[in-house]
Amino acid sequence: MQATENTNDDFLFIDDSDEDDIIDELNGDAWKVLIVDDDPEIHSVTQLALSDLVVLGRRLEYLHAYSGKDACELIEEHDDIVLVLLDVVMETDDAGLNVVKHIREELCREDIRIVLRTGQPGYAPEESVIKDYDINDYKTKTELTRRKLVTTVYAAIRSYQQISTVSQNRIGLEKIIEAAADLLELHSVQAFGQGVLQQLNRLLGDDVSGLFCARGQGIISSADDLSFYILGQQGHSSVIVNQKLDTLKSELISAQVASCFGQKQHNFDEQNVSLYLASGGYRAVIYLELANELTETQQQLIEVFLTNIAIGYENVHLFQKLRNAAYKDWLTELPNRLEFVNLLDQFSNSNNQDLVAALVDINHFSDINDGLGQDVGNLLLAAVARRLSGLSEDCQIARVGADVFGVIGPNEFINPECLSALFYQPFDAGEQKLPINACIGFCTKEYARLPGVKVLNQINIALNLAKKNREQHCMYYMQEMEDKTLWRLGMIRQLRTDFSENRLELWYQPQLSLETGKVIGAEALLRWRTADGAFISPEIFIPLAEYSGLIIEIGDWVINQACLQITTLEEQGFDQVSISVNVSIPQFRRSNFVDNIIDTTKAHKVQASKLELEITENILMDEPQVVIDSLLRLKEQGISIALDDFGTGYSSLSYLQKLPFDRLKVDRSFVNDITQPGQSLIADTIINLGKQMNLKVIAEGVEELAQEAHLKEQGCHEVQGYYYAKPMPEKDFLAFLQKNK
Repeated sequence: MQATENTNDDFLFIDDSDEDDIIDELNGDAWKVLIVDDDPEIHSVTQLALSDLVVLGRRLEYLHAYSGKDACELIEEHDDIVLVLLDVVMETDDAGLNVVKHIREELCREDIRIVLRTGQPGYAPEESVIKDYDINDYKTKTELTRRKLVTTVYAAIRSYQQISTVSQNRIGLEKIIEAAADLLELHSVQAFGQGVLQQLNRLLGDDVSGLFCARGQGIISSADDLSFYILGQQGHSSVIVNQKLDTLKSELISAQVASCFGQKQHNFDEQNVSLYLASGGYRAVIYLELANELTETQQQLIEVFLTNIAIGYENVHLFQKLRNAAYKDWLTELPNRLEFVNLLDQFSNSNNQDLVAALVDINHFSDINDGLGQDVGNLLLAAVARRLSGLSEDCQIARVGADVFGVIGPNEFINPECLSALFYQPFDAGEQKLPINACIGFCTKEYARLPGVKVLNQINIALNLAKKNREQHCMYYMQEMEDKTLWRLGMIRQLRTDFSENRLELWYQPQLSLETGKVIGAEALLRWRTADGAFISPEIFIPLAEYSGLIIEIGDWVINQACLQITTLEEQGFDQVSISVNVSIPQFRRSNFVDNIIDTTKAHKVQASKLELEITENILMDEPQVVIDSLLRLKEQGISIALDDFGTGYSSLSYLQKLPFDRLKVDRSFVNDITQPGQSLIADTIINLGKQMNLKVIAEGVEELAQEAHLKEQGCHEVQGYYYAKPMPEKDFLAFLQKNK
């Protein structure tokens, strides 16, 4: 974080000497200014930039603090500090804000002016901090040129001096402070303008008719010129807010406002006043029609009032921009995800049962971005936004994600037919015409829950199911969808807990030689016994483990347990029995997968050939070269490799020649009907293929003597199945070996 500040500080106080400095005549007194920043260079540069500044006849005297704690101590010691130039981020992210709180809450110093500075673009204090702690100004260091710093300091000290000057008029001062606090709560330019007029009416104690005027461009959505618009009104019978000033057809008012705006100064006449309000480049004119001429004290109060609320006018623009940034998508000008959640709140609270909310996800958008470039991708998104916006004026459209749009509207328009039809024709993206399609998730008003973020989750559930469905690309949310999702999450959570509490077990199914009838190995099979003693099927929990990523940890544990079992077998004299372990795609994707297996065999000092890894055809097709390289390394260490479920996937036979297999497993689906006429062709072919390639062939799922006889006749080498033994815990497996020794 500090590195970012140092980078930005390189541009602090750039020269803008073509502007005139604000320098007054010197009278010998000084204003005490406290500079708070953890970077010593900022202190030096700040003091240098303000070295020749004289404000209201006084020079500046500097105090220095390098942390929030030091700043608080100095402020307590010096009760004549008038201005604090305060860094936001110092020893902590909120050190500066804590100093503000200390000044306002602990010391109750309402007179000290505070200017917040930060070197981190995009960082802004919470709205509550600006509102509650009377922060005089807030700037990023990169925007503080010397001129702007001088102007900011001058304005802050002038504000302090004016507050002190009118302190004898306690009632007026309290009204000003209350008004500024009230105005800081307003977050739209129109509300702020209206509030300023109301507070002026309260401050002056008169019935004041007034207008709050500013250029409409950037404030009024339809304004495309530099005309003055009415942003607030007081005392006019008709509603003219957001209309052009010319609507009043008053040459006097138009001339007064234009003159004040152009001359950048107040104009006080007997019966009307034009007040100039400016801060941070944002300018406005307040036009008042008076029943009586203003007194000198009232003019002074107005000056102080305007000084205090000027930063509020800048802030209200900032709030409006922040709202646009926070709630509007920069590319399409549509509401973004945050605003869509708010719209879903309204959708849920609506009594209109005909409303439907949906998410539209563009398929393979990343391919367009990667292949044609981000510029084309952006043009495509803008084109999709325009087409969606043309659905109906009754529909609300938002861009919820990179390639996901949200829509809310009547069922007449928000349905699979209408939304899918939008994608029948290609989209124009620059010079490209791009045919695309989308997956869509829907949620009807019937199922919508509060708050909006809950509805978004409901639509997401439907959308995710639509993306997984190869036939239907549109799905409506149903309660059972969420129930299934919650069940899956609950099972994953329980699996994590039970795995950490050692409730997973390895069971072993013996593998026998058809020629000798002896046990030559065993397949290690994972079992999950829950706390209540019940078993969860591997067909349920293995996919959940792979989905959650827990299969990586479980896989490492299985390899370790298999090596321990090999050691136990050797100790009990069964040194010819190997252990086979199934491995999954996620395990192969790990860069250290092979190293972990090799290290585990070495750590347990087991003969590598007694550990066999069983892989499926799906693993081969996932990342063939990665798998080939990994298996070759494992084979170099002597670890045996078996191809499981051969013939059930989509692998190429060419991989059989490239990969260092030791065993070929005939899947149980080919063994089940092996004794039926005409049903043994695939099993016989696999057995013959394995023999031709000098691979051991093992058939799994053998349950009958007739199946064994057929396999012997075909020359199959090994078998496993219920006919010989079911999978069993370690203790029973060792007993089985002793019995069949």
